[in-house]
Amino acid sequence: LIWQLTGGAVHSTDPSNASRTMLFDLHTQDWSDEILALLKIPRSVLPRIAPSSAVVGEALPEWLGGSIPIAGVAGDQQAATFGQACFAPGMAKNTYGTGCFLLYNTGSEPIISKNGLLTTIGFQFGNNPPQYALEGSIAVAGSAIKWLRDNIQLIKTSEEISEFAGKVTDSAGVVFVTALSGLFAPYWRDDARGTILGLTQFTKKEHLCRAALEAVCFQSKAILDAMEKDSGKPFKRLRVDGGVCNSDVAMQIQSDILGITVERPAMLETTALGAAIAAGFAVGVWKSFDELYQINSKNKTVFESTYSEEKRASEFKQWNRAIEKACGWIEN
Repeated sequence: LIWQLTGGAVHSTDPSNASRTMLFDLHTQDWSDEILALLKIPRSVLPRIAPSSAVVGEALPEWLGGSIPIAGVAGDQQAATFGQACFAPGMAKNTYGTGCFLLYNTGSEPIISKNGLLTTIGFQFGNNPPQYALEGSIAVAGSAIKWLRDNIQLIKTSEEISEFAGKVTDSAGVVFVTALSGLFAPYWRDDARGTILGLTQFTKKEHLCRAALEAVCFQSKAILDAMEKDSGKPFKRLRVDGGVCNSDVAMQIQSDILGITVERPAMLETTALGAAIAAGFAVGVWKSFDELYQINSKNKTVFESTYSEEKRASEFKQWNRAIEKACGWIEN
């Protein structure tokens, strides 16, 4: 995009995108000579790496009607992270889309995960030190709702899942492991398959709908637990965005299962907002990080946990039992 917008004058990327190529050294903040040599990739073909928030060039007037500076560059989930104002170490966000993507700001030093997570660059603003993050992804979130709608035809619209799930107080013992594409972090099991357990004559579609939402929330808890183990710090708050978090039922379930506060901003398009924040910071719209914390901070919806510790532990134990049942279906 930068190459096209500048008419080939600028070949550039930022650390968050560069760290996604597996050609980037997280410690030196540059392309890895060792990996480039191994794969026989000449350094000359790769873009230069500039901060996520910095003016890297100008778009040609014929594209946008004027010589607009290009000043905000970031990967999708990293942009959502600072769109959620997760600038300080210990802050985390979860984007509930087709899949789920949790990022946890670990500060200016990378933490190499021992619990099944990815280490990535979060962002770099100007000459400030780069901020690192731990990331955990869930393969199936909103796509499970689509599967129930299109493949099974249990619901007619995606919005109905929240409506039906809200009609029951629990899933009546039903657990739906939504491993329709295997399991990602922190399990990393490509031999897992979608599994519904605990069905009885009492089971209704309301229970299945609730179990589908719970599946997203349980997997999010597994990732956050892994992040706590890697960082050594407990979570107190999770910021959320993405389509699924429009459901009050889903977000209340998430708070209940996590036992922490869940915050949903009024404006949920946080990836686009993050890109705008990076660009605005680079050209002086905002001067300090303190100002950035105020963006999109009004009219938040806050969800507080209503579960006891005993209930939370019991339900997560049952979830982990279901994970064991869902794995091993495909012989390698």
